[in-house]
Amino acid sequence: MSSLLKVDNEIKTKVDAFRERITGEAEDLVANFFPKKLLELDHFLKDPILNIHELKDIHSEINLTVPDPILLTNSHDGLEGPLFASQQNAKKRKLEDAASEDNCQVAGTKVFVMPGGMMKSNNKLVDLIEKVKPEIRTLIEKCNTVKMWVQLLIPRIEDGNNFGVSIQEETVAELRTVEGEAASYLDQISRYYITRAKLVSKIAKYPHVEDYRRTVTEIDEKEYISLKIIVSELRNQYVTLHDMILKNIEKIKRPRSSNADALY
Repeated sequence: MSSLLKVDNEIKTKVDAFRERITGEAEDLVANFFPKKLLELDHFLKDPILNIHELKDIHSEINLTVPDPILLTNSHDGLEGPLFASQQNAKKRKLEDAASEDNCQVAGTKVFVMPGGMMKSNNKLVDLIEKVKPEIRTLIEKCNTVKMWVQLLIPRIEDGNNFGVSIQEETVAELRTVEGEAASYLDQISRYYITRAKLVSKIAKYPHVEDYRRTVTEIDEKEYISLKIIVSELRNQYVTLHDMILKNIEKIKRPRSSNADALY
């Protein structure tokens, strides 16, 4: 090979050291980290924070009151009565006046002040999300390390005796799938925040529409259930990867038998 491609000895030494480091890290992950993590997540699933019996306990208060009807004069018949004014136009005028008085602008865009102050997130769900996100990131990073280790163990391409190589490739594919699924969990969390923000904006704009408020509580409950499922899936993925790699460790580390190697 050295006659076909000249490789700098110093660089080759550093690459070999990198391969040895990845091998050591990956083998420790499979042998020790994966089983410890699956037990840790299994214990987390029994935590009271993930076992709320009444989903109403995770609801958060929406601190926007419904405004009272405004008395308007009927100009056609001279009668006066309690008519519900257009909340959209009234709020828009009020917010525009407040913005113009405060002269509050950012990059040429008016910044409106929410009635009743800033709308808070659901703190109970935010705390739970902040506990789950590091677990998702950890799984992605560890899968990437193990995947690289298995890929570096794949021998050169040759005809025949590739059963062990197919096991390596199947393992890499499974690790890649787990990475993708874990990344989708992060997307799911982002979509929750965006969806909830849009609904809360609707509540601020139409505070008299009860269905918007109910929808916020529904998506909070849905997100809580989804987070518990995510933790369960993270645990299951550690179990699956640990079991799969241990059962096939011989073929993963030595994909071709010594007798076959002697033929080439």
